[in-house]
Amino acid sequence: MTQPALSHDASPDLRAAFAAEVRAGLTHTPQKELPSKYLYDEVGSALFEVITVLPEYGVTRAEERLLAKHAADIVAHLPHDVTVAELGSGSGRKTRRILEALCKKRPTSYCPIEISRSALQLCRRELGDIERISIVGYERDYLAGLAEVSKQRATGERLLVLFLGSTIGNFGRLAATRFLRDIRNMLAPGDALLLGTDLIKPTPVLVAAYDDSIGVTASFNLNLLARINRELDGDFPLDAFEHVARFNPDARSIEMHLRAKRDITAHVGAAQLTVSLKAGETIWTESSHKYRAEEMPAIADDAGFVCSHQWIEEDWGFAESLLVAR
Repeated sequence: MTQPALSHDASPDLRAAFAAEVRAGLTHTPQKELPSKYLYDEVGSALFEVITVLPEYGVTRAEERLLAKHAADIVAHLPHDVTVAELGSGSGRKTRRILEALCKKRPTSYCPIEISRSALQLCRRELGDIERISIVGYERDYLAGLAEVSKQRATGERLLVLFLGSTIGNFGRLAATRFLRDIRNMLAPGDALLLGTDLIKPTPVLVAAYDDSIGVTASFNLNLLARINRELDGDFPLDAFEHVARFNPDARSIEMHLRAKRDITAHVGAAQLTVSLKAGETIWTESSHKYRAEEMPAIADDAGFVCSHQWIEEDWGFAESLLVAR
C-alpha cells in the first residue's frame, strides 16, 4: 500500500526572501535581473506544464522517452537501499519511470524538494498511486531541502539525487560547477546524482522552444511580474512589457528577458523599492545553458563525482548522466 504523503513546510519567511531578492535583482547594474526560481508559483507551474506539451518545446518529451527506455538500466546501477531526493520535482511526471523501477525491487522513500507548494501538491497527486512508495515533500530551496533529507537518512542508506529536466542549465557554467560541488558536499561517497542536460542544437530550434507561436512562454515569463504584483504589493503594468528569447552563442545559452515597451516606473511595496526602466530596457529572468554530452565527465570530476554512465536521446538531443560521489 502507498503510505500517506507528508510534507515539511517551509520555516523561513519565503515572502521576505522573495522581496529581498527582487530588490537586489532590480537594482543590479548594468542589467536588471530576477531569479528564475520565482517563475514557479501556482500559476507559473501550471503554465510550465502547458509549455512541456507544446510542439516547439521538446525537452520534456525527450527526457520522458529516455527515462521510459532506460529506467530499468539506470536503477540497475544504483545501490540496493536508496532514498530518492529530487531537486525541483515539478509535477513529478517524468520521475515516475525511475520510481516505478525502484519500487518494483523494494519499497522506496521519495523526497521532492520544491519552493512551489502547488508543485508539491501536483507531485503527490501524480505519483501517490505507485505501489510501495513513501512521499515526503520539502517546501524548501534546493540545498536547504537536500541538507534535511541527507541529515535524516538512516545509517547505511544511500541517497540518489535527481536533478532532471534541464534545470542545471539555469546556472552559468562556473555557477553550475559550484552548485554541483555544493550537492557533493552533502553526500557520502557512493551516493549518486542523476543529472539531466539539454544538448546544443540549431539556434532556430532553441529559440522557438523558448518563444512558442501561441505565447504560452510569454505568459509564463510575464507571470513573474504578476506574481510580484500579487505577493509583494507591486504595480508593474504587464501590458508595458514583452517577452524576448535570444541565443547567446558565447555562453551557449538561451536567455529570457522582459523588455519594456515604454518608459516605466513601478513600485514594490514589500521590497521598499521604486524601479524605473527606459523603453527597450530589459529584466533578465532566465538562462538555459546547453551542453555537449562529452563535457559531462570533466564537469563531474571537477565537482567531486565520477560520471559512471550516460544515456542519450538522439532525436531532440538530451542526456542523463549518472554521477557517483567520490
